[in-house]
Amino acid sequence: MEKGFILWFTGLSGAGKTTISKIVAEKLEKRGCKVEILDGDIVRENLSKGLTFSKEDRDINIRRIGFVAHLLSRNGVVGITAAISPYKAVRNEIREMYENFIEVYINAPLEVCEQRDVKGLYAKARAGEIQNFTGIDDPYEPPDNPEITCCTDKENLDESVAHVISSLEKLGYLT
Repeated sequence: MEKGFILWFTGLSGAGKTTISKIVAEKLEKRGCKVEILDGDIVRENLSKGLTFSKEDRDINIRRIGFVAHLLSRNGVVGITAAISPYKAVRNEIREMYENFIEVYINAPLEVCEQRDVKGLYAKARAGEIQNFTGIDDPYEPPDNPEITCCTDKENLDESVAHVISSLEKLGYLT
C-alpha cells in the first residue's frame, strides 16, 4: 500500500487551487494512489455549515479539514485540500500536528485573481456586499517555506500540474 500524505493547496480565491488539485488527483489516481479531495467550499457546506468567515471560525474550519486529511493520509490515502486557508499560524499548526504534510502555495497576484473571478466574489467584496473577504478586507498570509510553489500568472495549467507531480517525486512521495 502506498503511504498516504496531505497535499495542502493554499492561495487566494481564483489562484487555481481547485483546478490544479483536481488534475493532480487524476494523475495520482492513474499512478495507483487512493485520493480524496477536500475542497474548501464543499467542506464548508457539509462539515462546517454554520461557521462564519470570522478568523476564529475560519481557523476551526481549517482545523477540521486538517483532521479529515490526516485521517485519510494515515489510511494510505492522499488527502488533497483545496482551501484558501489564509492564516499562516493555523496552517503551521496542521503541519506540526500531522506528518507527511506538503504545502502547495498556488501563487497568483490579487489583480490576476480578480480578473479570473468567475463567481463575481471580488466585485461583491469591493462593493461592500461581502465582508471579511480574503485579499480585500481580510489578509492572506503567504506561506514562508512551502514545499511546492506554483506561480499561476507565469505558468500554464499543465506546467503547474507537472511541477506538483515532479516535486512529489523529488520529495520521495511518488516513485
